[in-house]
Formats: sequence, C-alpha cells, structure tokens
Amino acid sequence: MLNCNKLRFYFSSDKKLYQAIINIFGYYPGNIHLYKLAFQHKSSFTRKINGISINNERLEYLGDAILSAVIADYLFKTFPFKNEGFLTEMRSKIVSRASLNKLSLKLGLPQLIQSGTEPSAKPKSAGGDAFEALVGALFLDKGYTFTRKIIIGRIVNIHFDIEQLIESEISYKSKLNEWAQKEKRNIVFKVENEIGEKHKKQYLVAVEIDGEIISRSQDYSIKGAENLAAEKAWMILYGDEDDN
Repeated sequence: MLNCNKLRFYFSSDKKLYQAIINIFGYYPGNIHLYKLAFQHKSSFTRKINGISINNERLEYLGDAILSAVIADYLFKTFPFKNEGFLTEMRSKIVSRASLNKLSLKLGLPQLIQSGTEPSAKPKSAGGDAFEALVGALFLDKGYTFTRKIIIGRIVNIHFDIEQLIESEISYKSKLNEWAQKEKRNIVFKVENEIGEKHKKQYLVAVEIDGEIISRSQDYSIKGAENLAAEKAWMILYGDEDDN
C-alpha cells in the first residue's frame, strides 16, 4: 500500500523536484514546499511576508548549523582519539564552501535553482548555498535523527573520501596570508565576538584587508572560524579560478 508521501508524488505538479529529492536522498519528501523554497535564490522575484523576502536564505542559515552539528558528531565518534584541532580541520574540509559547491554539481543542484535572469544573478556559491538550504528543509520535514542518517549515509559515505581528506591540506588562512604578502596588502583576522558559554561557545571572526571587512564566519574554535572566514574571503577574490 502506498504511503501518503508516495501518493503526493504521483499526483503532484512538482514531479521533477520530487524525483530529484528521491534520487539524491533516497526518500519521498513530505512537505514539498520546503524543498521548493530551498532552491529559491534571493535574486529571483519573490513575494514578501511581513517584510521578509521569501527565498532560501533562512533555510540556508538553518541547514548550515544542522550540517555542522551532524559532521561534528560524525567526526567525534569516528575519530575518538583525535584532538580538537584535527576534528575542526576535518569539519572545515567537509563543510567548506568550495567543497559544498563541488558537491552540489555532482548532485545536479544548480539545474534546480530558481534565480534571476541576469548572468550574475546566480553566483558560484549558489549551489553550496542551496545544499545547505536543502539540509534545512530536510531537518524541518523529517527531524534531526533522520537528517543525520541521510547526511552520513547518502552524502558523506558516498561523496567524501575521508582518508583522502585526512591527507589533504586546505588552509585558506595560509593561502590568504600568502596572497596578502605577495600583493603587499595588510590582512588582519579579528575576533569580533564570543557567542554562547563554555562548550557551546562560538567565535565570530572577521577578515580585514587594508582596513575593510571582507568576510565574517563563526565556529567553535578561533582557528576554525579564521579558516572559514578566510575561505569566504578567498572565494570573493578567486572563486572563479578555484572552480576551474
């Protein structure tokens, strides 16, 4: 007997999106409207509710937090004898913008994104942003336990080579410092705020180049926040070249 979600699929006008979710994650989505919203880029024409634009930015914010928590939990249990620095570095490699952008291409997400018609309307990071928004939609639709199962089973285990990641070195802070030295630019990593308390504390770090703030990011360690903020700055400066 077909369940309700399968019945919705057969009678839905969004069969393409339903099929994409089934192909990527292996399950029938419940609230398809959440997944449609996950692909609604801010550059597309969207209505507003109470002054808030209806696009995927809020889902992206939620998905970023959920993805980070799932990966942190996975790494903590997978590597019980590794220190905090190793775990932070590994998490950064998996959830980095460059990594998620490449993942989104493998999953075919860019073709599903609804964006503006201008060539610049869909930036290089749109795929990675959409993936995070998709995780947010999955969490709201199915809950944390199901989301964790899907991310580990259908994403990490299939699309990431953990042993290769351990050997790889991706330090965007080092790359950015080398660039600044070569270009004779002044770069500063500034801890702007500490959010939360004790083991839940996160650090908000800003990257300043010649006194101008280029990017911000936060993480559970200063090192992790610096590298994530450096990656955002690097993508702004050289995103196109990194995708080649």
